[in-house]
Amino acid sequence: MHYLSKDLFFPAVSEADEEGILAIGGDLSPERLQLAYKSGIFPWFNEGEPILWWSPDPRMVLFLDELIVSKSMRAVLNKKIFKVTFNQNFKDVISNCQKIKREGQNGTWISNDMIDAYCNLHEKGIAKSVEVWQDEVLVGGLYGIDLGHVFCGESMFSKVSNASKVAFIALVEYLRKGNYKLLDCQVYNPHLESLGCCEIDREEFMSILKSE
Repeated sequence: MHYLSKDLFFPAVSEADEEGILAIGGDLSPERLQLAYKSGIFPWFNEGEPILWWSPDPRMVLFLDELIVSKSMRAVLNKKIFKVTFNQNFKDVISNCQKIKREGQNGTWISNDMIDAYCNLHEKGIAKSVEVWQDEVLVGGLYGIDLGHVFCGESMFSKVSNASKVAFIALVEYLRKGNYKLLDCQVYNPHLESLGCCEIDREEFMSILKSE
């Protein structure tokens, strides 16, 4: 386990433990967060605990051409009951991601300090959001870090059925048009797998990340 000082530094991702934890400590400054994502590392920790920095192996990702849109989801999209926007309400999106109740989780890892840090990155044009609206009400969305060729998804929320899927699909369409190489989803969950995401070796992920 590496303990970070005030110096802007991360050890090689190959030094992460079996769980994927690479380092502890440091801060959530814009400079450190940008270095982390460009290095294949992200923060994930509970409020009141020291900052933990992760680089899991394997890594959950979506190759953009492998997106799965079910027949029922296509029907939802065709009904046009949702409106999608980009970067219009970043703080509301991340705040909803913080508050939404998730099955099997007692609380959230998105602390107020995390919200402040990512809002700061949003103001710099690095953190971005997708908003999903129904009848002018924000009902779903997601946010993440845009590296220009890889988008690092952080969290999404849904207040009505399918809203987060709509956000995810809209993001993938946006990334395809921009010739992005990958959508980073960090760690496995069955919902992401149902959308076409898969696990790849960290070494392969890092190779794509470094191929700007």
